[in-house]
Amino acid sequence: MPGYKGHIAGALCAAGLLGLGLWLLGLLPRDWLTLAGLTGFCLVGALFPDIDTKSKGQYLFYAALLALDAGLLFQKRYEWAAYLGLAAIIPGVTPHRGWTHSVWSMLLIPQAVWAVPVFLYDRPAADFLPYALALGLGYLSHLLLDGELFGRGGRRMR
Repeated sequence: MPGYKGHIAGALCAAGLLGLGLWLLGLLPRDWLTLAGLTGFCLVGALFPDIDTKSKGQYLFYAALLALDAGLLFQKRYEWAAYLGLAAIIPGVTPHRGWTHSVWSMLLIPQAVWAVPVFLYDRPAADFLPYALALGLGYLSHLLLDGELFGRGGRRMR
């Protein structure tokens, strides 16, 4: 199983494949900010499964959650800040290589990328779908590198 550097390399390869696929389909965004955002979401997806253990991914995840929670509190969205805080606790009370290393999580976690802006800011879901797909692709790269998709991975939560 690779460490965070291996997962970052895997995510960059996945982002490159995503870019190549979008280019071949004629859908590649022309602005660098969008490309950087898609690559960033791919990287986040590749590091997310290891948030249930002391890791760089966990550090980055909680730093981002802290900033997001502070933003919600600043906007006086206390209910959403509380939901975010509750959700942030979940990885800390589950075993490593449990639910975060499952195909179901790979499919469900990216849904928050498009669902939260839709519900919080009443924005169209289609605006955020590419980012959700990039996050899912990064997540897939992590599971592939850890051997979770084909039963070669470590301990699973039962």
